Amino acid sequence: MKLADLDIIVTAPPAPGWGGRYWILVKLTTACGIIGWGECYASSVGPEAMRAVISDVFERHMEGEHPQNIEKMFRRAYSSGFTQRPDLTVMGAFSGLEIACWDILGKALDRPVWALLGGRMNDRVRAYTYLYPLPGHDVSAFWTSPDMAAEAALEYVGRGYTAVKFDPAGPYTMRGGHQPSMSDITRSVAFCDTIRKAVGDRADLLFGTHGQFTTAGAIRLGQAIEPYLPLWFEEPVPPDNASEFAAIARAVRIPIATGERLTTKSEFAAVLQNGGASILQPALGRVGGINEARKIAAIAEVHNAQMAPHLYAGPVEWAANLHLATAIPNLLMAETIETGFHDQLIKGAIRVDGGFVSLGEAPGLGIEVDEDLARAHPNGGAGLHLEMQEDPCDYQNENSFQGGAPTTKD
Repeated sequence: MKLADLDIIVTAPPAPGWGGRYWILVKLTTACGIIGWGECYASSVGPEAMRAVISDVFERHMEGEHPQNIEKMFRRAYSSGFTQRPDLTVMGAFSGLEIACWDILGKALDRPVWALLGGRMNDRVRAYTYLYPLPGHDVSAFWTSPDMAAEAALEYVGRGYTAVKFDPAGPYTMRGGHQPSMSDITRSVAFCDTIRKAVGDRADLLFGTHGQFTTAGAIRLGQAIEPYLPLWFEEPVPPDNASEFAAIARAVRIPIATGERLTTKSEFAAVLQNGGASILQPALGRVGGINEARKIAAIAEVHNAQMAPHLYAGPVEWAANLHLATAIPNLLMAETIETGFHDQLIKGAIRVDGGFVSLGEAPGLGIEVDEDLARAHPNGGAGLHLEMQEDPCDYQNENSFQGGAPTTKD
């Protein structure tokens, strides 16, 4: 059995676009006709450039190889060009291809991927979700409204979710860390207070920030929301300095979570070694794939840290996340996004039930991708999957992070 053919589909989810402007799906086919699906969570360059990178990684390091030789193919890609260091774009390309290899192996052996990772550890995977606007909410006003956020939280808790995430703390800016404005701090406290009063102890609060602050600014904000007992304080500073996470962890009595913008075990190990995080959030379409994420989980286990796989992408990466989550002992929870397009793209094969996901015995990833649907929604915009704003933090007017929704400017 050898890897023979690659097809790349860039599909753009329809409005409101939760999960990003586009998703990069890869379809691998073996010489004997077995098909595997993967998803590349790679957004440093545009999708057409990523097509070239994915094709190069496949042709250079994987074509003609047996799909079981995942470690060998990973080492080739990781070492390519005499690098042997984390590369977000190359690893994003490899990750999706690697996920497809696991899908192929599971189908060839007639076993689910979780069974190939050591078997079922968790019968149910605890799911969490961002708070998204409900029907009738003003979408523009939602992101700065504690009351609407609390209404959404009650809705999700009513569906069985035991954890909800929100990010009211300000702009997502390319300028690196900044001090939060006083209005950002006030609004963040109001969100925590209003949501906590609404859901009581029925759900954990997950406070996101997307790496917006300086170390000192993150400490100020973190200490302000401590009384509401968030389960985590997510990526409080930019991801490029692991030691600063440790400084925040020492100063703020909220567990630190990070990882959506990290790749490979080396970057995650650096955060763990200095005590910077106790919850890791790898995105399997970026981190190096399922095998690399399994290694990260093992390193985290040694450091008494937990895993909470990240998702701001499509349902193929979600499926990979869930197979890892089913197999590891130190799982906390896994992010999920429920939209009609996510569900339709994998023909309803995996769904959240009462705030949890249970994977069955279907081989491989246990999904069937609707290729016609994916191809019927091509990406036509010029924007990247997610983008930072160029304007700095506004200390006079209101800041807002719009929930990762695509803009209409493309």
